Amino acid sequence: MKNKLQDLTNHLFAQLERLNDDGLKEERLKDEIARAGAMTSVAGQILASGRLAIDAQRVAYDCALSKNPAAPALLGLDQMTREGRD
Repeated sequence: MKNKLQDLTNHLFAQLERLNDDGLKEERLKDEIARAGAMTSVAGQILASGRLAIDAQRVAYDCALSKNPAAPALLGLDQMTREGRD
């Protein structure tokens, strides 16, 4: 994987430093504020996606341990167990 959460953190802190630049005047400041908003939105989606992946892994693990047939089909556990038997 090319990008890591540390990269996201570094980008967000760099943006914070740009916003904190006292030399920014009207138009450039507006541009940085718009950029910061876009970065915040994308960062939120990246974090939400990561959280979803972790939650799905937990559900998959819990269901596999309990051999729960009620596991969400989206997780593909039924396919994993069939492949494991082949």
